[in-house]
Amino acid sequence: MKLDGIATFVTVVECKSLSEAALKLRISRSVVSERIVELEKELGTSLLQRTTRKITVTEDGMEFLQHAIRIVREVEEATAVISERRGTLTGPLRISAPVTFGRMHLGPALYPFLAQHPDIQLTLDLNDRRVDPFSDGFDAIIRHGAIQDSRLIAWTLATSQRVLVASPDYLARHGTPSSPEDLEKHRGIFYLNRGGEDWRFVHAGKTTVIRGQPALVINNGDMSRDAAVAGVGIALLPQFIVHDALADGTLVGLDIGIEPEQEFIYIAHREGQRASAKLRALADWLRGAFGNPPYWETARTAVKD
Repeated sequence: MKLDGIATFVTVVECKSLSEAALKLRISRSVVSERIVELEKELGTSLLQRTTRKITVTEDGMEFLQHAIRIVREVEEATAVISERRGTLTGPLRISAPVTFGRMHLGPALYPFLAQHPDIQLTLDLNDRRVDPFSDGFDAIIRHGAIQDSRLIAWTLATSQRVLVASPDYLARHGTPSSPEDLEKHRGIFYLNRGGEDWRFVHAGKTTVIRGQPALVINNGDMSRDAAVAGVGIALLPQFIVHDALADGTLVGLDIGIEPEQEFIYIAHREGQRASAKLRALADWLRGAFGNPPYWETARTAVKD
């Protein structure tokens, strides 16, 4: 059984298309098809059902896929290990990261890293959903918040302060909250992926949950900030999203006497998986690029009645 056939099958499933797989592998579509047919003959079963519109993985194909992915990844990792022993970083690296953080901060930090290590083939998936690196095939995930999966080994990249913000226009129309009780009366902009219409603060070592009046619940940080700038309501957002708006005065930081929970930007890989030299190098690079404290943790002006 040829490794290139197994790798081609995995790529077709990932791309959901023979043509897209051919482009990614830099071979013709006919070669992709031939490799799949040869693999199916060797296994004595159909792995894919093909129509003019889509490709569906068969039940046998799904079973074989789990083993095929592991085989391909182990060969890629073995190749990378040999390269690392020669002092070079090479091979594929698959990372998932949040959309807003990826666009605003991760991308600018990554580009010089990739220029310095041209033999790394990075696949960066920007997605705000909570991906599962075990089933989604990522080498690591970059996330903001708390680590909720005990199967992951996480390294901190930077601290992340959250800030309660509103626009000057909103405060002029609705008043400025100066206590948790005041905040409960205000219109809120809530982040859907955090799982609820509430804000979390810390006081005397205990978590305080405050529920505002929902004006907007959304799953994108950029739009949450933009809605706050537009005067829709008050939002509790990471400084890495709002630092420019705080600096130019389109948003104002609010002080209600208690502090938002501190969180972290972290990169995590699967427990039991060897952390490759390129992944360790990436983590070190990002820590240096973000700084300690990170460059987005700029001073802000807080207002109180």
